[in-house]
Amino acid sequence: MTTKGEQSFAFALAAILLVVGVVCYAAFPQKTPEEPVRLLFKTTAGKVLLDHKTHAADEGYGVACDECHHEEQEDSSSCSGEDCHGPDSEPKRSDALHTNCKGCHEDGGAGPVECRACHVM
Repeated sequence: MTTKGEQSFAFALAAILLVVGVVCYAAFPQKTPEEPVRLLFKTTAGKVLLDHKTHAADEGYGVACDECHHEEQEDSSSCSGEDCHGPDSEPKRSDALHTNCKGCHEDGGAGPVECRACHVM
């Protein structure tokens, strides 16, 4: 049997270790990668999650950057700007992504081409 003092010591030690762990985790955050790992597109048909790292040229499928990022921009984080694929421009972002992504999957004979394979609620 354990005494009340031993039990209190164990709880105090667990609490101290928890605090030390949280402080260490917060003190040494991971470096943000230069290229995104995954991208989430929010659409009316459901969210689409793209594993960017798997598609990138150096690792994974070998897709060159300019196959998706056809315009060289300083801020390539958004394709839906006024001058790119916004709601009033042609083609719209959804049309451009469908053509580019589905076309690549169909040409390569790999990857999803059905709506529900990419779009999830």
